[in-house]
Amino acid sequence: MSSAAPITLSVSADPRLARLVRMAASNVGLLSSMSVERVEDIRMAAEEAFIYACAVQPAEPVSISFEVDGEHLTMSFALRGDSFPEPDPQDPTAAYADLILASVCDEYEKREAPATLVLTLKADV
Repeated sequence: MSSAAPITLSVSADPRLARLVRMAASNVGLLSSMSVERVEDIRMAAEEAFIYACAVQPAEPVSISFEVDGEHLTMSFALRGDSFPEPDPQDPTAAYADLILASVCDEYEKREAPATLVLTLKADV
């Protein structure tokens, strides 16, 4: 399966909507040749990235773009602004998200100008 154009969602930065993002990501992952276990990784990565985005920019919409083909899925979470805020030592959200996303994704990157979380998961079958 090759996606001719990215699939894009715009979701209010409300952690209660994480399930919506997680379910959309898993459905997009099923368009690739991902195993059930890998689709579960996609769900986890999408939820963690979305919750992190909610913490970074509360009350702002998060734009999520999915690019999928038979071998991989890339999710991009576009945030408002050009850079990521400095982590708050009292709030471990960013450090926890970084740890989870770096361990689950084949590629995890924080791009600046504009601030974007880019996650790539490769198919395992």
